[in-house]
Amino acid sequence: MGQDKIVGAIEIGTSKVIVLVAEIIGGKSLNIIGESHATASGMRKGQIISLREVSDCTHKAIAEAEKSSGAQIDSAYLAISGAHLQGFYDSGVATVSSASGIVTESDIRRARENAKMRNLPPGRVYLHHECCGFLLDGRRVADPVGMVGEKVETGYWHIHGDERLTADHIHVVNGIGLNVDCMVVSAIASASVAAGDEEKKNGVLVIDIGAGTTDYALYRFGTILRTGVVPIGGDHVTNDLAIGLRMNARYAESVKLRFGKGVLDITDKNDTVMLIGDLTIGDRPIPRLAIDKIVHARIEELFMIVKNQLGSDLGPQNVPSGVILTGGTARLPHICDAAQEVLGVPARLADSPQWVSDPQLCVPEYSTALGLLSEGFATLRASYREAASKKWYSRLSGIFGK
Repeated sequence: MGQDKIVGAIEIGTSKVIVLVAEIIGGKSLNIIGESHATASGMRKGQIISLREVSDCTHKAIAEAEKSSGAQIDSAYLAISGAHLQGFYDSGVATVSSASGIVTESDIRRARENAKMRNLPPGRVYLHHECCGFLLDGRRVADPVGMVGEKVETGYWHIHGDERLTADHIHVVNGIGLNVDCMVVSAIASASVAAGDEEKKNGVLVIDIGAGTTDYALYRFGTILRTGVVPIGGDHVTNDLAIGLRMNARYAESVKLRFGKGVLDITDKNDTVMLIGDLTIGDRPIPRLAIDKIVHARIEELFMIVKNQLGSDLGPQNVPSGVILTGGTARLPHICDAAQEVLGVPARLADSPQWVSDPQLCVPEYSTALGLLSEGFATLRASYREAASKKWYSRLSGIFGK
């Protein structure tokens, strides 16, 4: 029972705050026991612009999630996004030190340290150091320890963010008396449940389209190759409709959800739809083709930005498993067709994790929160295994000592 833990996954999005409560039993099983969500306030494009407003809605969501679970959260896993997040690749090299040429853990450690030596500018803080694998004398290997060679190399994708903006997210959760055990970049959290191990090994791009931002993670050889954040999301589509069709944001959001499509549809050329649909004052007909053009233009721009940022890393030969879309805006009809048209690789919607039984959670909006639980569970399980291994080694040493 000492290893049982109640954890909370907290995603503070631009439009919604989502909190999941789960029970981790002995580092062996994870059960979701509570859930809550609240309308976000004080956020813009994934960044906090009013700490008080964000704290109020987040604390409300946490309290309701704990109430629904009947348990108190021991520790929290927090997602972070925003255009302030940046990444770069750096590698480290170490010469094999043993006379026999056998690679040791010490050689690996020196290569890792060399890859993490770059200092960040003032005001920036590291969030992730994602290992991109190993090369032994120029050839890729899964684990070079014990193999014979002269030079071992390892690469890392380093993700860093604005120190103040990162601290603001932590302060929101700390304000209710919770400690943040782990902060995970949203792209990594979403990808952990949206893409399978085999897809990550072959090469896959996961794109999470939220309300204010779009996060993406590119995998190859089972490791992260690139991540990024585009400050465009579903709210921008709504705003474009509001301006282009001269309506308020509430009606524009309704039009987007009812009639929006990711592609231009020639069958809509002569069709019209009603703004409200109840023939009350203010209701009026709108050409469907006008809606299609506005929505398609913004979605096409979004995928074009992702394509330009990835450059030569994107292509059928590098991403044979294609593109996986998730996030609330991924519900837009035909958005996969738009992604495939622009990015040049097959696209599909993400499937829900098999370990999630609640149908209300099996929707794209919950990918990041579910990914937080998956990442946290994997970390705890690894720590339990390490502790058990040390305990076993200590007992074994004691036996031989006697």
